[in-house]
Amino acid sequence: MKILIFLICFKLALPLCAADPAARATATNKTATTTDATQLIPGPSQGEVARLTAKILERNHYLQQKFDDAVSSKFLDRYLNSLDPQHIHFLQSDLAEFELYRTKLDDMTKRGETSPAYHIAARFIQRLEQRVAYADALLKTEKLEFNGNERVTLNRHELPYPKDITEARQLWHDRLRYEMLQEKLNKEKPKSTKGESAKEKPATDMAKEIVEILTRRYARILKTFKDWDRDNVLEVYLTSLAHVYDPHSDYLGKSTLENFSIGMNLALVGIGAELVSEDGYCTIRRLLPGPAAKSKKLKEKDRIVAVGQGDQTPVDVVDMPLSKVVGMIRGTKGTEVRLTVIPADATDPAKRVQVSLFRDEIKLEDQEAKAKIIEYPSGKGASVRLGIIDLPSFYASFDMAGKQDKTEPRSTTEDVARLIKKLETEKVSGIILDLRRNGGGSLEEAVKLTGLFIKEGPVVQVRDSNGERIVDDDKDPSVLYDGPLIVLTSHFSASASEIVAGALQDYGRALLVGDASTHGKGTVQALQQLAPFMRSPLIASAGDSASLPGALKVTIRKFYRPKGSSTQLKGVIPDIVLPSVNDSLEVGETSLENPLPWDTVPSTEFEPVNRVQPYLAELEKRSAKRVAAEKDFAYVREDIEQVKKALADKTVSLNEKQRLKEQEEAEARQKARDKERLARKESKEKLYELTLKQVDLPGLPAPVAKTNSVAIARKNNLNPNNYSILPNARTNSGTLIPRQTFVHSESDLDEDDEDKPPQVDVALEETKHILVDYLSVLPKGTILSVNDPAGAN
Repeated sequence: MKILIFLICFKLALPLCAADPAARATATNKTATTTDATQLIPGPSQGEVARLTAKILERNHYLQQKFDDAVSSKFLDRYLNSLDPQHIHFLQSDLAEFELYRTKLDDMTKRGETSPAYHIAARFIQRLEQRVAYADALLKTEKLEFNGNERVTLNRHELPYPKDITEARQLWHDRLRYEMLQEKLNKEKPKSTKGESAKEKPATDMAKEIVEILTRRYARILKTFKDWDRDNVLEVYLTSLAHVYDPHSDYLGKSTLENFSIGMNLALVGIGAELVSEDGYCTIRRLLPGPAAKSKKLKEKDRIVAVGQGDQTPVDVVDMPLSKVVGMIRGTKGTEVRLTVIPADATDPAKRVQVSLFRDEIKLEDQEAKAKIIEYPSGKGASVRLGIIDLPSFYASFDMAGKQDKTEPRSTTEDVARLIKKLETEKVSGIILDLRRNGGGSLEEAVKLTGLFIKEGPVVQVRDSNGERIVDDDKDPSVLYDGPLIVLTSHFSASASEIVAGALQDYGRALLVGDASTHGKGTVQALQQLAPFMRSPLIASAGDSASLPGALKVTIRKFYRPKGSSTQLKGVIPDIVLPSVNDSLEVGETSLENPLPWDTVPSTEFEPVNRVQPYLAELEKRSAKRVAAEKDFAYVREDIEQVKKALADKTVSLNEKQRLKEQEEAEARQKARDKERLARKESKEKLYELTLKQVDLPGLPAPVAKTNSVAIARKNNLNPNNYSILPNARTNSGTLIPRQTFVHSESDLDEDDEDKPPQVDVALEETKHILVDYLSVLPKGTILSVNDPAGAN
């Protein structure tokens, strides 16, 4: 039996699983045996999993590349880099020892031999233990004095590994000093604009607190890796092999495959609690609609200390990896799970409460498509409404082989169609499709969703390794929405997002606005589950479900736009490019190792509608004039210069005065921006937010309260749509970008936050202006007003 799902995703968010530092593979199954990785040996079925993985990559990958000595050599390097990406743990002597595998991994893997994975992982953990012990010793004696001229290189990804333990300790010492300074700066308050110094803790108390924080951090990192089981090691190992072929082929262990299914279905079977690890305790961060919330016996900040299945004896989960606790709490729909918790409000820390819950399907509504309506007054008592559809991913129904529980069928296209119908009922004059955070997903859903906006015709061309092309068409001649359309993109719009954006641009159906380009992932992966190909006795001998094989996500095709250009590497270039910090960051396909090249195929036959080109020059002119004058874009240009400066300097100063000065300058810049924004006239627009639960209800919900202060934003749970947040500063190549200038979160707020406005989503604001311009240049009768549905204002 062959079980395949075709997908074109860059990354899917998995909100209820842990993300550990080195790799996805720390997500493990609920029954996996946790063992010191230095004592691990391959499982009974793992050789067969490795053999199958190598065979599928050789035969099915787009490159049709033999797994030979050259691939073996790259495989070894990739595995070492996966474990030690910053080149600070393995020594040159370790590399010399591992050199015996350089041209042998191909032959060993093909015959099912995986011992090198465990040999190398064990050595990594040994070096990590040495680093943690060294850091613990330093923390007892190291002074919190930073007045020299030392600088530390944070991104060592392309630098040599240390030659010996002495050089490694110097690197560890530099990193520890950097972390100590970071914590000290985090606890010191820069002088206020009034010249008054904030109250500081005594130096001895601060030093003690910093030592405690870093000691716990290092212990937690070490425990994470020492808790690895054999499946964790195998997942990192085989993913390293897959990455030799291209950056989007992966081996997914059983638990990672389960999380992938959750991300595609936007649903899981569990209790409805989002969990985090805090000081060794599995802690409830928030409750979702589901059994936990309905019970009224659990609340945020409750700590789970034991988990029991039905009438079985509860298992202690204190200090257990979060992913394993999550796996124990999930299960089959309708089955019982018993949680032993320390209540958040318990006055006695010894208090324990047991809560019995029956698992049910939990919908991850945060990741669903959603919409907004912006209402502008347009004079004569009428208003113009704009619709915005926020689409985080292209989700679709996906069931794992052998899984009994089936979640409710999901379709991105059906959800977006419901939202569009609601927007049209509420008489919007134009729609913005926001794909800025959409990393892709289902190829089928991308084609179907494009069909909502065009008549029947080709959406994407797909070419396989033999050069054969097939065309995926929209076969439905009907058009759900035929009005003015803008697609908003960024460097984080990938795969399926690029298919939709590229097709709508080729047809001339939508105006594209955003970063200089999209991500540039123009490849198609097949998800091949391995269980059907495994010999049954091997699976049975594994002894537990944790050792069941996962799946191989392998790149098998490249896709091309209707006109023939691939989006691989180059991405989709918008019609109107807006200044963006993202353009200066090392993000996108070009920043990944070993990407497939860009190329073209002949154009396919289709009928463009030419809705954009006649008006593009005028729209570009108006937008450029606004962008040049708009204060928020001046701030973006300032941020771009700061990012370029940080990227150009490969080192970070360990001089406290210099770093404090940089902090104070950043704070002064932000305060000046806040002051200017607070002085602005209040917008007269109204904002209505729509979820899928609301689309079938008559009318609109109450407009969202205006967030002219952080105090109100905090009351509204800091809706991320009201903030402009720079993605995590760690890029694919490991470069660190200073975050304080760009990121504002609840932890950054202090007593004066009532005087700070929320950050402006400057790209969306300008896109709204462009849409209004677009409406103004279209033929009369295009714009609908709320009070005059028959024609223009």
